[in-house]
Amino acid sequence: MKTVLGLLALVAASTGALGATAKAPSVNKAPEMPHYRFENFTTANGLPDDHVYTVLVDGDRIWAGTDNGLALYEEHKWKTYTTKDGLAHRAVLSLALDHNTGDVWAGTMGGLSRISGGHIDTFTQLNSGLSNDVVYGVAVQDEYVWVATAAGGCRLNLRTGQWDLYNERNTPMVEIWVYGVSASPTKVYYAVWGSGVLEYDQSTKRWDKYEDPDGETEMVLFKDQGLIHEITSSVSFVDNVLWVSTYFGDSRYDGRYWHNFLTKDSGLPSNFTNSVKGVDANRAWFCTDRGLAYYDGANWAVYRPSLTTGKPEMMVRDTAGHVTSIPVTTAPAHNYILGIDFQGSDIWVATARGLSHGTLQR
Repeated sequence: MKTVLGLLALVAASTGALGATAKAPSVNKAPEMPHYRFENFTTANGLPDDHVYTVLVDGDRIWAGTDNGLALYEEHKWKTYTTKDGLAHRAVLSLALDHNTGDVWAGTMGGLSRISGGHIDTFTQLNSGLSNDVVYGVAVQDEYVWVATAAGGCRLNLRTGQWDLYNERNTPMVEIWVYGVSASPTKVYYAVWGSGVLEYDQSTKRWDKYEDPDGETEMVLFKDQGLIHEITSSVSFVDNVLWVSTYFGDSRYDGRYWHNFLTKDSGLPSNFTNSVKGVDANRAWFCTDRGLAYYDGANWAVYRPSLTTGKPEMMVRDTAGHVTSIPVTTAPAHNYILGIDFQGSDIWVATARGLSHGTLQR
């Protein structure tokens, strides 16, 4: 059976304009991009584990899903929830907030847990309609909890307690390894490893599917003609625009046109992207294995420890392809980025070696 670490190890090693073989820094004036001062958290200052799969901003509280428990940062202190507290499994892969109730949902390697008022309820294959105990993604929309698992997707109706299962029998998916989910009042999207992206229309109750039009697994033959690759790792639907991350590049879809991003013609530091999170219709953050990338609709910025020296690094790429090195003194805890969330103008970043808080410098 595939494991999270096994799948993440499927690295499509590639370098581009902002990768290890980046162009020499340009003398051109760099476009204005956000600067951050990063504070990094590890086991040395409270985290239960340095491997952080996901992060969730909950007002003034920060939740971090780690390889050894669910961590809560509140009033400058860390608290950890483990299996002794009722957590389904120590490895927490995904998090979602129910804005109506304040409940936090945690997808783990051993089931789905709900943290409500300090109490934890857990849903598994044995005590509920959960598709599979390995929960890669979770999203809450109104009275529904949408779940992405290793054996398809599913949906829990919080009012009735009814579960609906989605797999190869009743949806267009071929593979059933569902890696991510993004839910809105109009559309729900599933990222399916090897089956592209599934779209569920909330009004018509119908499914649609987006696939790589060239069918190639090793190269992109028809750029901007559709989804860039079948092996999708996450989806983010915001302002009626769909952002998709894959292990071979990334895509943006506005409902009519596709635009794809590759290291060779964009500011992506790597084509191997663990997750993407849209800010709005034009802006998004990309969590890659070679750093954190920000796209403002035209220009790019990458934040990371240098791949060669380990020193803090910020690189900016403009629309003409000019790359500028920006002097910085801090960087995310590691260049292997797994997740991101926003706290006002600040960012929180999950990495393979710690959790990072980026404070915007004005």
